[in-house]
Amino acid sequence: MTTIIADATIVTGDAAGTIHHRGALAIEGNRIAAIGPTKDVAARFHGAERVDGTGRCVLPGFANIHTHLVMTLARGVFEDLSPPHKPPFDGGLSPIPLPPMTPEEQRVMCELGALEALRSGTTALLEDAAHIANYAQAMVDTGLRMVLAERAWDRVGASIGDPTEFRRDEAVGRTGLERIERLHAAWDGAGGGRIKVGVSAWAPDMCSPELLKQVRALQQRLDTLCTIHLNQIWGEVAAVQAHHNMLPCEFLESIGFLNDRVIAAHCRCMAPLEEKILGRHRVKVAFNSAIAARRGLSPRVSELEAAGCTIGMGSDNMAEDMVEVMRTGLFMERVRREDGRDPTPEAALRWATRNGYAAMGVPDGGWLAEGNLADLIMIRTARPHLVPFLRPVSVWLHQGQARDVDDVMVDGRWLMRDGAVLSMDEARILREAEAVADRCWARLFAENPDIERPDGFRPLPAAAGGVQAVPLHPVGPGRGA
Repeated sequence: MTTIIADATIVTGDAAGTIHHRGALAIEGNRIAAIGPTKDVAARFHGAERVDGTGRCVLPGFANIHTHLVMTLARGVFEDLSPPHKPPFDGGLSPIPLPPMTPEEQRVMCELGALEALRSGTTALLEDAAHIANYAQAMVDTGLRMVLAERAWDRVGASIGDPTEFRRDEAVGRTGLERIERLHAAWDGAGGGRIKVGVSAWAPDMCSPELLKQVRALQQRLDTLCTIHLNQIWGEVAAVQAHHNMLPCEFLESIGFLNDRVIAAHCRCMAPLEEKILGRHRVKVAFNSAIAARRGLSPRVSELEAAGCTIGMGSDNMAEDMVEVMRTGLFMERVRREDGRDPTPEAALRWATRNGYAAMGVPDGGWLAEGNLADLIMIRTARPHLVPFLRPVSVWLHQGQARDVDDVMVDGRWLMRDGAVLSMDEARILREAEAVADRCWARLFAENPDIERPDGFRPLPAAAGGVQAVPLHPVGPGRGA
């Protein structure tokens, strides 16, 4: 059945910045069939289901091109434990490791992350993690559009940002490549094509040149995209220089890893030479602004764009709120450029929507146009912080909140209507996630009494013994990743 959203403000997000006031949008199947004045669209589709868009604004949904859903477990812990930005570097992104989890616990925390993503207007996301098969079915069931990027590495005995000796374990790398192939065989194209499987190399200081070449070859054979953490922290830069006597981007270029289907996450500890290298290969960059601000770092987004990179946005760790990500990115770049007008709200919206879809290999999504995928959100504009709704994009960028998102559609299917999530059991997920967090952190502290709890950590139950939980990635002594 055709659905018409009528009498709404429609922000298309197209190249011209077209906005239809008191407009309508028609959906047939999983595609947008028409956009224009309500009377014109309604005249073309007699008998269509009509959704009243009065007091609503329709926008393209967000594409989060770099996240780790399972790390919702570390909320309120890792955000304040960033590593040093100056030597000496000893590896890791937190002095506390992420607690090991059972597959069932992984699934619950990833459902929690997906739930937050949906509630804040995300319609597509790229999940970069290990052992995604443990929760792949649950991700399909969310109804979201996803790229599942299974991770490989072959450095052992250390974590990201550690300039000490590189110890390689070929078996670890081979196992990672096998996980990628199995995930691709089982899940690529699932959910009616909503789910794609990509490849992930953890980071240039966690992968040998041999493994990186194998990941690149696998990417070509599977005809998919690839992602990698790149120039994330200054310890990573120091590690690559120690291991290869090159900067990270120089190293990746020297082994033929870079191409226009690579999404490089972060790119915030980078020399101008490296920005040019990425631009030359038309690499896509995930501007993970909120976590960057929490770590006190910022990429040079305008320079990366000028060099030829496509800028998308990601939430990274502990949060999935793309409204916050988009606004933080706008503010960070204005502060860095010392320019109160550049970037524009329209540019930030493009980073978070159309560019993200393009980076994920979805050229017909991320903006609203006839023939494009019906991935969209509706926000309620009759809010004290949104009235008067004079310039929709500017008001949404500067004053919008995740709770303004009332409706989410992906692939022509409503996943949320009038603030109610339809594709997930919200009450169950919240209840189970609280219980999982208590169990996992209790186990970690009980098994590692030398780890100091951060100030203000809530009381935990006694840890249960005999649980077969496994680490999601290797960590150095006492260092999280």
